[in-house]
Amino acid sequence: MLGAFARRNSSASDRYASYRFSLRSLGVRRALALVALMLIGAALARIGAQTAHAALYGDDRRKAMTEADIDRFAGAGVLMCYSDYGTLERAAAAWLIASHDLVVMNAHNFVDRRLAPTHPVTNCFFRIAGGDYYFDDDSLRIGASVESKGLHITDDWTLLRLLQPTPDAVKPQPAPDVSDVATGARLKVLMVSPAGHSNTRLAATTESCDIYRVDEPTEGHVRRARHDCNDGYGGSGSGLFTEDGRLIAMHSASLDMNQKRSFDVETHYGSALLFEGELAEAIRDAASNPR
Repeated sequence: MLGAFARRNSSASDRYASYRFSLRSLGVRRALALVALMLIGAALARIGAQTAHAALYGDDRRKAMTEADIDRFAGAGVLMCYSDYGTLERAAAAWLIASHDLVVMNAHNFVDRRLAPTHPVTNCFFRIAGGDYYFDDDSLRIGASVESKGLHITDDWTLLRLLQPTPDAVKPQPAPDVSDVATGARLKVLMVSPAGHSNTRLAATTESCDIYRVDEPTEGHVRRARHDCNDGYGGSGSGLFTEDGRLIAMHSASLDMNQKRSFDVETHYGSALLFEGELAEAIRDAASNPR
């Protein structure tokens, strides 16, 4: 009997030991699975961060904007706006142009594609050279005509007057002249983005890139330039300069915005409007009639 009891007791002990081993094994497997999930999560987070800050095209040549760039590219500023939640945000690039109280930027900062108002001018101001300047909201002029049913690339511009002009030390960009830029032309340019882009951690950038084609004029006798500059959300209004430092175009948007794939002049490109036609006339008229 004692032998039978000992055998039964030994068998129970073995089962208990086996049970404890199984629990430990399960715990180890769970721990290993948890570590694996953590590693996968960290890897995905790194990939997500890289994707969020990836260049629009394969070759990212953007550099941080320097003090020398600021001196060279006069008038470079930022449109600052308050969001619906009351937070102050960098909305887009904007340019002090031809006068100490005149600013040019994209119209889509204030209206949507159907020309419906989206953002009041009074919620925004112009920041340049460390100073903040508010707009005269009655001065708003949008490139689209009164009869227009929608906003297009080539009429995506607006002019606004500042309530107070900038000091003499803050120089405006001269009124642009693009009379030497031929339709169909391809040329080297430098994109200057004082407000930066959402797909780079740099606050303000410059980038050497190319205009691949200048299209025929459309709305307002303004032509569109198709380029491969690495723009991203927030880069609206960035200036395209010639190699000798002349402002010739203002970036508006990209076809398939922020779709990260190879540049294609027909299906995937950046689009900028040249400073000509009604836009150039509006700048000249406003500069010749200061407040």
